[in-house]
Amino acid sequence: MSVPKVIDDVIVYFSGAVSRIFALNDDHYPNTGVQPYSGDPYDKKHSSD
Repeated sequence: MSVPKVIDDVIVYFSGAVSRIFALNDDHYPNTGVQPYSGDPYDKKHSSD
């Protein structure tokens, strides 16, 4: 393998990684919306401390 070919392959490898890091977000998570709270609010006068 010639030196220019190796250098070219390294540049292509790193530019592919950089483009994946800085690409637009392509996550496809489901829309969950607001989750209801089903617990009791903290009340200091009713705590056991």
